[in-house]
Amino acid sequence: MSIDAKSPLDVVTIGEAMAMFVANECGDLASASHFSKRIAGAELNVAIGLTRLGMKVGWVSRIGDDAFGRFTCQQLDLEGVDRRLVTTDSRYPTGFQLKSKVDDGSDPLVEYFRKGSAASHLSAADFDVDYFTSARHLHLSGVAAALSDSSLALLQQAAQEMKAQGKTISFDPNLRPVLWSSKEQMVKQLNGLAQFADWVLPGIKEGQILTGFTQPEAIADFYLAMGVKAVVIKTGSDGAWYKTADGDSGQVAAVKTDNVVDTVGAGDGFAVGLISALLEGKSLPAAILRGNKIGSLAIQAIGDSEGLPTRAALGDF
Repeated sequence: MSIDAKSPLDVVTIGEAMAMFVANECGDLASASHFSKRIAGAELNVAIGLTRLGMKVGWVSRIGDDAFGRFTCQQLDLEGVDRRLVTTDSRYPTGFQLKSKVDDGSDPLVEYFRKGSAASHLSAADFDVDYFTSARHLHLSGVAAALSDSSLALLQQAAQEMKAQGKTISFDPNLRPVLWSSKEQMVKQLNGLAQFADWVLPGIKEGQILTGFTQPEAIADFYLAMGVKAVVIKTGSDGAWYKTADGDSGQVAAVKTDNVVDTVGAGDGFAVGLISALLEGKSLPAAILRGNKIGSLAIQAIGDSEGLPTRAALGDF
């Protein structure tokens, strides 16, 4: 596959989009009668968030030849996300999910219908070297890695090529244990991807699962020993703790909010803030602060990407 990369990208990412139906009333999903249709997908959230901040972002995926696939394309176009490497696959459907509504700040329940989706058939055939290397940064997530062996192979090829070309790479483990055949396989494959990254962004619990260590510094050292340049560990209400290959470390406080509406997408918002700031040349603590800010905005709106700000809304951050 070869696409003329006439328009260079700031960031390219790979993932699955799903139509998301969010219940309009709280309670058991089985009792919900009315839903609002939105778009979902961890890597897509990051692509949308970065695009709203003025970056040119390419999102690589496969969608079905169906209404959900057309809806995905409509949303990509509305947001301005480059979809030149989104393939419509007539053999397999676009996935979807149901999401409960909560009003107490707890995590909503999400039920997925994605098995055998078009995106799970992503493979090395979807890699286009000119398209990918037109970008200066690659963002990868453990969600796309978990979809299938062929999808994982695509991520590995992209990471190898981008690293060889001297591009920067970020990796958010974004654990989805139910999509892996075993915990051991998940740990092995995700740590294998992490070794290509410049910036690794686990949550504290994810870091504990992936490394076997409990303390942030030990988790960071595990990845720094692989050659990673910086590890940023999301520590919930405390904000985020970081350590670099140069030995710099510290805690950046969370941006507090009492208006928690929907916790899904907070980590993607954090990635948006950190990646955008680092690509703008800001310091790591400043980038983490922006990540904390956007993460706090993300949880104040229903939907996975609805709370991600524009550049104007972000203000001085």
